[in-house]
Amino acid sequence: MKAISVATTLFIATCVSAQDLPQPSPSGEVEQVVGLTKVEVEYSRPSVKGRVIFGELVKYDELWRTGANLNTTIEFSSEVKFGDQDLKPGKYSLFTVPGKTTWVVKLNKNTELWGEGDFKEEETVVALKVEAQPTEFTETMTFEFANVVGDNADLVLRWEKTKVVIPIKTDATAQGIANIEEAMKKGDMKSGGYNASARFALDRKVMTKEAVEWATKSVAMDKKYYNSHTLARAQAANGMVKEARQTAEESMKMAQEAKNEAYVKMNRELIEELSKGK
Repeated sequence: MKAISVATTLFIATCVSAQDLPQPSPSGEVEQVVGLTKVEVEYSRPSVKGRVIFGELVKYDELWRTGANLNTTIEFSSEVKFGDQDLKPGKYSLFTVPGKTTWVVKLNKNTELWGEGDFKEEETVVALKVEAQPTEFTETMTFEFANVVGDNADLVLRWEKTKVVIPIKTDATAQGIANIEEAMKKGDMKSGGYNASARFALDRKVMTKEAVEWATKSVAMDKKYYNSHTLARAQAANGMVKEARQTAEESMKMAQEAKNEAYVKMNRELIEELSKGK
């Protein structure tokens, strides 16, 4: 009985420790909010380990799971433009066909693919061509987001001495307006919420009449240099030049007292712009 007990114990210990051993291609995850859209990539990260990757380990012009183990996945919380193609929200597997100068990136409906042999072309929802670019040596395969500006970002894949860049474009305007309308219905909007709503509308050049109303409410609730500047912008956007200049001057004075040079500068520039269009 003792021998059986020891053997059983060793077997269990071996299984447990096997689960805890480091993996040759550890799993990784990267996420980014682009506009109002959350984009998340999950993948296994193989390393070069002295090998020639593209053209040898990863064959040119052959389908590749773009990582190791279970296929790489990418998930979008709302509709995006992936490269130059429209894509609905959801989770997709990401496969590629690497070439010397051009890669084909494919997004597939099936997110549980362990090998390229299980890939079905009819389940592909996006196939786009991207340029293969030289880059600094990258030991471990890496996905990252770059140039995250406004509603746009680049998804970048780097490995060995090659990178590919996939533009992702979103449109946060419609979602932002919907969010504002939903918040307004609750009837408990604070000064900061009114100011943020007005600033969003002005930045997007939408609902500018409503922006005056929202900014006015924000200032009435808690007058600060920053929401006064938003009100001045809203008044200017609606042709209320005299009112906008006066509000901007008040905002600049408060910003000077608060020693906020950024808002002093913004108000000064707005006043100068208003003066040109007398």
